[in-house]
Amino acid sequence: MRISRSALSIAYAAIGLVALIGTWGNNVAYLDLGLVGATLHFWQETLVNPASRSITVDILFLGLAVIIWMLLEARRLSMRWTWLYILAGLFIAISAAFPAFLIHRERILAKREGSILAGNLSAADLAGLVILALAMLCYAIFSLIR
Repeated sequence: MRISRSALSIAYAAIGLVALIGTWGNNVAYLDLGLVGATLHFWQETLVNPASRSITVDILFLGLAVIIWMLLEARRLSMRWTWLYILAGLFIAISAAFPAFLIHRERILAKREGSILAGNLSAADLAGLVILALAMLCYAIFSLIR
């Protein structure tokens, strides 16, 4: 199945929005501590148990790889404002900032290549993505109502 750049950008926007709601729906619990107190308490709680430490290390190093790729891709495509996406990732949520970067990238590629086609996915690819997205959405909802 052919995937258009606009459909892909809509998917990225939806991912970023759900990620922003999912992360900040949980982060608001820290806001009454003030900026410094909230930051310190948040990071202390990432060290609470092996699961929290594992997922934090996983996300931090995934984030580092993503940041390296973002900088290289931005330089390759002459994209501006890349450090704003990186700072948003560090201070807001990488899971919301990275999709915004990807939308910007799709717009640059569309202008550069003159193509509305982003690529092709098989029916199995789409089915797998839908299953993963639903599982992740369920987890995000569960984390917010818990």
